[in-house]
Amino acid sequence: MAKGLLRLGIKKGDHLAIWANNVPEWVILQFATPKIGAVLVTVNTAYKSSELEYVLKQSDSSTLFMVSSFKDTDYVKALSNVIPEIHDTEPCKLNNANLPFLKNVIYIGDNTPPGMLNFDSIAEMGKEVSDEELAAVEATLDCHDTINMQYTSGTTGFPKGVMLTHHNLTNNGFQIGECMKFTDKDRLCIPVPFFHCFGCVLGTMVCVTHGSAMVPVEVFEPLKVLQTIEAEKCTAVHGVPTMFIAELEHPEFSRFNLSSLRTGIMAGSVCPTEVMKRVVKDMHMSEITIVFGQTESSPGITQSRTDDPIELRVATVGRALPGAEVKIIDIETGATLPPGKQGELCARGYMVMKGYYKMPEETARVIDSDNWLHTGDLAIMDENGYCKITGRIKQMIIRAGENIYPKEIEEFLYTHPKISDVQIYGVPDKKYGEQVMAAVILKKGVEMTEEEVREYCKDRIANYKIPKYVKFVEGYPMTASGKIQKFKLREMTIKELHLEDAEDM
Repeated sequence: MAKGLLRLGIKKGDHLAIWANNVPEWVILQFATPKIGAVLVTVNTAYKSSELEYVLKQSDSSTLFMVSSFKDTDYVKALSNVIPEIHDTEPCKLNNANLPFLKNVIYIGDNTPPGMLNFDSIAEMGKEVSDEELAAVEATLDCHDTINMQYTSGTTGFPKGVMLTHHNLTNNGFQIGECMKFTDKDRLCIPVPFFHCFGCVLGTMVCVTHGSAMVPVEVFEPLKVLQTIEAEKCTAVHGVPTMFIAELEHPEFSRFNLSSLRTGIMAGSVCPTEVMKRVVKDMHMSEITIVFGQTESSPGITQSRTDDPIELRVATVGRALPGAEVKIIDIETGATLPPGKQGELCARGYMVMKGYYKMPEETARVIDSDNWLHTGDLAIMDENGYCKITGRIKQMIIRAGENIYPKEIEEFLYTHPKISDVQIYGVPDKKYGEQVMAAVILKKGVEMTEEEVREYCKDRIANYKIPKYVKFVEGYPMTASGKIQKFKLREMTIKELHLEDAEDM
């Protein structure tokens, strides 16, 4: 496949986007692209046409690999909305003024649409390239070259391309696997998406660095995960808390033999104590671990260990991974705080990204002159280095493990002709952790329904970003200096919607 990419004209440093679920071709590309120094740009499978267009444009991708569809989104149709001439263009000859870098669209699957090249033909093309030609390219590579770009929603209102290197990803995968005591005897069920660090680092890289078997689930369904664990005798499984809850609560759960399980990772959002206890007892995962991190840190910063007592694995996100430094700083002064004091969690080490693609100012905001990554998360560290996440400085919403930045949805809703102003914030939810809430001020003399707001979002932004709750208001609570107090909006909503029980989760 690496040779085929060379024959296609892909060069070191070129950006190749992949928009696909957990298909085998994803893993092949994950390892073929860095062999020639190309950069794999991972596209969220939930994205719709406007988000796809943004990522292709901002990333300067020359090639897009894609499947036909995912869940409720027809990818071919979505791409046609972005590039109307795609089906009338000769394969590999795209020339779109809005996406000047994009030349190739490669289709994964049968019945390749007009204007696209089939994935299998790339490997065929590779037969024309010699070992010497590939080796010559490999000889020019450096372990600190960027080889992966993952898009994380930004406080600027637009996603940012996180530049990750061979060094970042390989070491993070290895150290996380070490904390799970992974060996070549382990078989990891991977139902979390490959486009996210959870799938392509905590999943595939953990396996490759330990000779373990990858057992991907192409689309998450609780029944499919349970069937896979039993059939393949998996020793580990990953998931966000909502995934584990869905598996435990499936009506057929009791008929599956999950005794092969030993470990895995629960991450993405806060783990409820009772869920963790049930996973340990009913899924036999006595050595399950918790990982805390973010895309900017490849992603792991801290992790609990397999032999940590259950109390520590529930109440904390573990301690620093080997090779990582962690400190808690005072938000006002930047001074390092002693154990037991709340402040911002900062991390430094091999896992910190090179930066955000074409966004030097944004990069400088999160990585300081001493190379400390400022996570934006509030935490307390105990005297043994175990960290507890206590809140967030930034206004991020975490819904079922997906990071949602209000600014991005606000910028989108501002484009609606009836909306004068909108504030997006998170409200507690028992199942998903948080849900998206929109407080909307309408322009004078117009009327609008909640359903109109949601309908406007449909097929334009990812489903998980669409507000579950919409409230029309005359104004917002403000500080004396005119800053909107989102925490007050949140408090008011919790009372109005009687969500106090969900907040105590």
